[in-house]
Amino acid sequence: MNDEAPTAHRRRPRYAGTHPRRFDEKYKEHAPDKYPDTVAKVLASGKTPAGAHVPVLVAEVLEALDPRAGDTVVDCTLGYGGHARALLPRVLPGGRLLGLDVDPLELPKTEGRLRGLGFGPEAFVARRSNFAGLSQALVAEGLAGADCVLADLGVSSMQLDTPGRGFSIKTPGPLDMRMNPNRGHPASALLRKITPGNLEALLVENADEPQALCLADALAGKSFERTTDLSEAIVAALSLSPAAEKERCVRRVFQALRIAVNEEFTALDTLLRQLPSCLNPGGRVAIVTFHSGEDRRVKKAFQAGLREGSYVTIADQVVRPSPEECRSNPRASAAKLRWARR
Repeated sequence: MNDEAPTAHRRRPRYAGTHPRRFDEKYKEHAPDKYPDTVAKVLASGKTPAGAHVPVLVAEVLEALDPRAGDTVVDCTLGYGGHARALLPRVLPGGRLLGLDVDPLELPKTEGRLRGLGFGPEAFVARRSNFAGLSQALVAEGLAGADCVLADLGVSSMQLDTPGRGFSIKTPGPLDMRMNPNRGHPASALLRKITPGNLEALLVENADEPQALCLADALAGKSFERTTDLSEAIVAALSLSPAAEKERCVRRVFQALRIAVNEEFTALDTLLRQLPSCLNPGGRVAIVTFHSGEDRRVKKAFQAGLREGSYVTIADQVVRPSPEECRSNPRASAAKLRWARR
């Protein structure tokens, strides 16, 4: 006789209305394999499906890296796996892709997604690592160097749109912003401890913020536990500014704090220093940036490498997304691609 109580029937989750607003209610967008029509409609509207990320400049990255069968490729910012999915077929048979990502929450999902597409361990390896750890990752995999290296900087849509990660400027969530939530201190802790002078410098360096002085006085040393608390404080500090400028300012402040919390410039500088020694002869590198602070570092590093003989050629001009791509994926509009060849 079975004494176990019957399991209560649970209805599958349903949209709250026809257009759900909450991230966790959008169950169809979270399951693209089950609901491809819904995902297609979201993409066609110029939006990113919840929990997903649309890769930018894919065709341009492929042209710059020119991956070939047998090549070793490193995707330093694996993210949702969009670029890796485009690169992997180009290096097979015989090649492999090493995917790095610092995010312990998203990395297992992406690895499972790519495994489900048929890319086994002989072709694709995922490692949890910041891109500053490129050289160590190559050594750990027994690789002398890579033929192609890609770094798509910034933050992914999965992180931006997930309220609990604390990146969103519109959705309430903890003011965190750590790409690896198990390390470092959240943005809320940074703001509590920072002085107005240091915050002003941070806003200028990380976001070219024109209202840095005013905002530093209003925000430094204050306690903001929620993303919306910070957004409201920024808007209040700019009470005389137009609404559109207030929103742009909120985005810039969040960007500046995210860069500081994750020490993104330090990691980028480390990557740029070690890149030439991590490339095989004739190896190619492509880096996608999303604001001037990143782009300046990449541009100067590539120019210095060309002068010193570390690179034989670099991009003459920055590569930008087409108007068509920007219309279909508005988050691509700020992207800039630069490449170099050893």
